[in-house]
Amino acid sequence: MDQVDEPLKRTFKNVHQGYVVETLERFLKAREGNVTKAHKMLVDSLQWRLQNGIDDILAKPIIPANFYRGIRDSQLIGLSGYTREGLPVFAIGAGLSTFDKASIHYYVQSHIQINEYRDRVILPAATKRNGKYIGKCVKVLDMSGLKLSALNQIKLLTTISTVDDLNYPEKTITYYIVNVPYIFSACWKVVKPLLQERTKLKIRVLQGGGRDELLKIMDYPSLPHFCRRDGSGSGSGSGSGAGNSNDNCYSLDHPFHQELYNYMKELSGIDEPKEPTKQGSIHVEVPMGDHEGVELHRTLESELMKLRTRKSLSGSLEKVKISD
Repeated sequence: MDQVDEPLKRTFKNVHQGYVVETLERFLKAREGNVTKAHKMLVDSLQWRLQNGIDDILAKPIIPANFYRGIRDSQLIGLSGYTREGLPVFAIGAGLSTFDKASIHYYVQSHIQINEYRDRVILPAATKRNGKYIGKCVKVLDMSGLKLSALNQIKLLTTISTVDDLNYPEKTITYYIVNVPYIFSACWKVVKPLLQERTKLKIRVLQGGGRDELLKIMDYPSLPHFCRRDGSGSGSGSGSGAGNSNDNCYSLDHPFHQELYNYMKELSGIDEPKEPTKQGSIHVEVPMGDHEGVELHRTLESELMKLRTRKSLSGSLEKVKISD
């Protein structure tokens, strides 16, 4: 990194947060130990940060607050707690996220802001609190409510996945998938063989809500709300607005999102006016190359199309009356 330009070195500081070796290891692992490819990946990522103003993205909160609430209600993600080893636990409502309250640019902006807040605030604080380096997190994905209409969100999900794959590699130690419906099982059979071995080792599909398994690595208060009653997921109507907002980490009223939003507003240096005007989204350029995430989403889109066609055909056949 000594040979790169000064602007790249400055943005690199926001990436490594004082842990240079650990950061280089992440990119090296993401490129299967190939030093040349890992170096190119890192430099490309740093250039992406400069070109898209990622270092300043936390100083650009999405306003007004009621508009941002709509994003939080339709892009279900939150910090539910920490594992016993000190790793942050992020809960994701993969099945019930609708992404229908704003343009794709707002959702990408919000996703990157959560990534940056995790890397610049949450993980450094966890490192200090535990007296050891904490550079990764655990994610629990709730598949409750997953429908064939998810096909409409493939473009957005591919974009977000690409952002993570190319710029935030190896930040998740394990993905726990819970409340799995048939549609996921059907797609998983097709997608799993395409995954790299190191990716497969990170994914664990749990039975039901996964409560008993998750309690082996975290205490009950850190369980995502949709795992606390085993065998039941987020359920109907239990997106971001259900239950106690202090328990539901998706909600903008949850402490995690309140702290994040207040942090961004403080960095921006402006107080939200009484009648705020909707702010335009930040358009982040996302290079769509041939990498694992893109191929997976292409395959997933194809499989969902097959399932949709099969369902449509089945419905048509049910309407056919056979005369004697």
